[in-house]
Amino acid sequence: MKTHGRCNLACRYCYLYEGPDHTWRTRPAAAPPGVLERTARRIGEHAEAHGLTDLSLVLHGGEPLLAGADTLTRFTGLVRDRVPHDCAVHATVQTNATLLTERRLAALARHSIRVGISLDGGLPEHNTLRTDHAGRPSWPAAARGARLIAEQHPEAYAGILTVVDPTTDPVEVYESLLALRPPALDLLLPHGNWSAPPPHREGPGTPYGDWLCAVFDRWWRAGRRETRVRLFEECLALLLGLPAATESLGLAPFDAVVVETDGSIEQVDSLKSCYEGAARTGLDVFRNSFDQALRHPGVAARQAGTASLAARCRACPLLSVCGGGHYAHRYRSGHGFANPSVYCADLQRFIRHVAGSLAETAAVPPVATVATVAAVPASGPAPASGAPAPPAASAALEGDAP
Repeated sequence: MKTHGRCNLACRYCYLYEGPDHTWRTRPAAAPPGVLERTARRIGEHAEAHGLTDLSLVLHGGEPLLAGADTLTRFTGLVRDRVPHDCAVHATVQTNATLLTERRLAALARHSIRVGISLDGGLPEHNTLRTDHAGRPSWPAAARGARLIAEQHPEAYAGILTVVDPTTDPVEVYESLLALRPPALDLLLPHGNWSAPPPHREGPGTPYGDWLCAVFDRWWRAGRRETRVRLFEECLALLLGLPAATESLGLAPFDAVVVETDGSIEQVDSLKSCYEGAARTGLDVFRNSFDQALRHPGVAARQAGTASLAARCRACPLLSVCGGGHYAHRYRSGHGFANPSVYCADLQRFIRHVAGSLAETAAVPPVATVATVAAVPASGPAPASGAPAPPAASAALEGDAP
């Protein structure tokens, strides 16, 4: 739920405000009470119709705390009142942490709303691109907010989301984030695609895969779980044939939609990194149900599993683990999303590395999936049928993210 559609920061790499989609400009800055009430009712209808016993409610933005902590708690209360009594609403607010205060944190914790924080690392030099609209650094306020929740309300601390920057020291970034005591880390590849490649993804190397492997080794060899790293745990689960749910890996159907501040029901924001209107469905909470959103062709494509993947992906031995990578990272102008991920080579590097580490661990017998993935030689992505290969794809064919 987009409780607020603007941000108090102007991060220079932001795909939402600096990217190709500008639909946010035409929408209300904050979601009006009528939109919040109607959304809560739609969520309740959906939960009852499908007999849901759990649902995830993410309070998002922009910067959601610009709407005020009272608005966030009232809306969460509305949702909980509308769903069946046996349906648990797991609410999280995703914030840049600059507006966190003791009073706001206490209100969120009192209403069982967990707090996820977005940072580029745990040191000032990691966050130089995260500035406010006047160009001032956000780090002092963000660090204060992160430490406040770790010290005062650890029960409400959901964790830290960090976008991978391959120019940074991976172990330094990881250990600096550990100092902020997050219960979990989410490491995301910056959003990019074949028509708008992510930074530092030119040439034959695997800079993002190498970065992730270095952090994985530090995490894996620690001797204890210092924090959960979602990408690592999901990869391990998939290699062992266990169910896992993440947008970045695996073949599980994706099960999220976004309600914008004007009540529009859209696909997830990451698609806005591809082109103007990529997330649009034409639906809204006043006229349409979430079941109608599930039947939208764009949403249905995310539910289709291997049928929506490129032939190269369907033939890949890493398919059940990689799942084709993040949907938005497959886009190529004129050829849609039926392409390998622009991060194909990086994902191969990372998944094989994790498989090798798992197979070498005496306490975990190497299962067939692990042994197969670790043994198969690497191969890069093929360009879309009939499409010229960009430089990164050409390198990948010779044996080669938000």
